[in-house]
Amino acid sequence: MTPRQLPHDPAVVEAAQWLADQTNPPHPIVPELKARFGLKAAHACEALSLSSDMRLLRRAMA
Repeated sequence: MTPRQLPHDPAVVEAAQWLADQTNPPHPIVPELKARFGLKAAHACEALSLSSDMRLLRRAMA
């Protein structure tokens, strides 16, 4: 398993960090990320995946 590189778009990282911090994320999430951070659908999905990795790492490091 190789480490994933962070996306180059800072808005994707910002959206992922915001989503990882949410205890009750809004549903549906992709339209929320598109509206809140000005992302396209593909970038919103990338942020969703990255936020999941962030949560996993936070649990592993706790």
